[in-house]
Amino acid sequence: MTNTKALKTLGKPRLSVKVQVLATITAIVAAVAVPQVFHLLGAVSGLGTALGETFLPMHLPIILVGLLAGPYAGAISGLLGPLVSFALSGMPTAVMLPFMMIELCAYGLFAGLLRNVRIPTIAKVVIAQVAGRAVRAGAILISVFAFGNESINVSVIWMSIGVGIFGIVLQWALIPLIVYRVENSKNEG
Repeated sequence: MTNTKALKTLGKPRLSVKVQVLATITAIVAAVAVPQVFHLLGAVSGLGTALGETFLPMHLPIILVGLLAGPYAGAISGLLGPLVSFALSGMPTAVMLPFMMIELCAYGLFAGLLRNVRIPTIAKVVIAQVAGRAVRAGAILISVFAFGNESINVSVIWMSIGVGIFGIVLQWALIPLIVYRVENSKNEG
């Protein structure tokens, strides 16, 4: 084994299966509940689903659980969060559901894989965001060009980034703060 590693890792303790399961369930609940708050505010303000599309509230708990609980919790939460939300509320739409499941699964997986990597949390968030969007873009391109899916347009790839820029920036601000607070609360208690 060599002394040089491409990426240094932190000595974070392994989480028990019970903790990972609880984190996964909590993230799924948050991935369903938080967007509903945004949709409710959008309905009251007359903006409809625009607030959810702008602030990306479903993405936040998925990236967060990946960073805090690891790749299994992140990937499972990302896969099931949109599915449970669709089953309970019809959101995201049936056309977008598979792409949201793929994208959020990738967010959670990549965030989880970065959990123990010693780089700033903001960098972990950006890497997870780029990886998730790239996986989603690939899924959309395959759907349209390989399978002839006419219910979705390739332009949605760039439009969703433009519309969701406030949510992306919000994730940059909130997720590192929450991760810092959670990790430091362990040291205080």
